[in-house]
Amino acid sequence: MTTLQDPFMPSSRFSNYAAMAEGIAALLFPHAEVVVHDLASQTVVHIANNISKRQLGDDSGLDDLPSQLDDSTRLGPYEKLNWNGQKIRSISSVMRDASGQPEALICINLNVSILEQARDALEAFFQASRLLPQPQALFRDDWQERINTFLHAWLQARGLSLGGLDREQKRQLVEALHGEGAFRGKSAHDYVANVLGMGRATVYKYVKALREG
Repeated sequence: MTTLQDPFMPSSRFSNYAAMAEGIAALLFPHAEVVVHDLASQTVVHIANNISKRQLGDDSGLDDLPSQLDDSTRLGPYEKLNWNGQKIRSISSVMRDASGQPEALICINLNVSILEQARDALEAFFQASRLLPQPQALFRDDWQERINTFLHAWLQARGLSLGGLDREQKRQLVEALHGEGAFRGKSAHDYVANVLGMGRATVYKYVKALREG
């Protein structure tokens, strides 16, 4: 916690703003800095998690701002560059005194560079252009793949989830799989029972009834 000391010590009314700044910075640590500006003196009076290398007592650089705050409670979000070239996304909130006059500005500066790096890494990992078609020789007889594809298409068409199926829905799904020839595979009964969370004997019973019927 960095709090302005004499001769710039803020009045007690700024202590609540400082506490708010510390809470926000702690929640978003280490990526967020929160700065409290005194609009009367146009100075920085509190900095939580200083990532901008500003100093207490610095000129806020808000000379033209007070006249623009009459009808505003929020400025931003907007983007800027930090001293190290990292991208910062900022938002500023106007704090008013008991008479409704602007007295402070709380600025939250969030370093989004790490998030952008994570996004770029995920996009690179999931690039569709890096994927090749399934080798036909390997997957020609992949009955598990065919069961999985049909099963999830069946669920999606009905707005259902695998974990939320009741007993009757599971029976209907086994019937649908049977209609697609899913149980021609040697271990298909065991596989379907495992995927659906059913007893192996129950799957055999459903399939046997279908074949006899």
